[in-house]
Amino acid sequence: MVTTQQPSTKEDILRYLLQRGQAKAQELAEHLQVTPQAIRRHLKDLEIEGLVLHQTVQVGMGRPQYVYQLSREGHDRFPAQYDEFAVSLLETLSETIGHDQVSTILHKQWQRKAVDYRDSMGLGPLGERIAKLVELRQAEGYMAEWHQLEPEDNEEKPNSRFIVTEYNCAISRVAQSYPTICDHELELFKAALQDCMVERTHWIVNGEHRCGYLIKAR
Repeated sequence: MVTTQQPSTKEDILRYLLQRGQAKAQELAEHLQVTPQAIRRHLKDLEIEGLVLHQTVQVGMGRPQYVYQLSREGHDRFPAQYDEFAVSLLETLSETIGHDQVSTILHKQWQRKAVDYRDSMGLGPLGERIAKLVELRQAEGYMAEWHQLEPEDNEEKPNSRFIVTEYNCAISRVAQSYPTICDHELELFKAALQDCMVERTHWIVNGEHRCGYLIKAR
């Protein structure tokens, strides 16, 4: 009898590690409702495939525990809409017209994209617009999500703070060669949400497992 449970469980493990950054086998077992023994078998297979890494941590006086995270190859399993041509084109442009001109071109590109985002998001409540923004990012290959923060005691506009999180970079190879692209991405969100303040809270380029943006209504 053919079963699809094993590959499905492995994909679930990879997705959970992408979202959380790292996890122990017991945590994965509880989240996926699979026995710890089965999870450890899957993790071993994923390590052999080069998709998962582990490190040993000491917790109190007990036995050392393994903490698992995605390898670079594991991250590459998720959607990333980039290719060598984009990097090569930017390099050629830099050599031909100069890095500053390339930066200007990218800035104009993000400005045009911000207009497209605004047209797609419409003029509804902020929560609805952010939900639409995340939907647009998902369509572009980002594993993105959003949630609303609890209002602060001194907040003049209750329920006006949101977090947008992206667990992968759909332009990662380009961003590695041109990190300033990420600055343009922050500008993109600011331009798309002109009535908001947008602040980067986490950054994959800095070695974190996600990019995060705090969005607050003005």
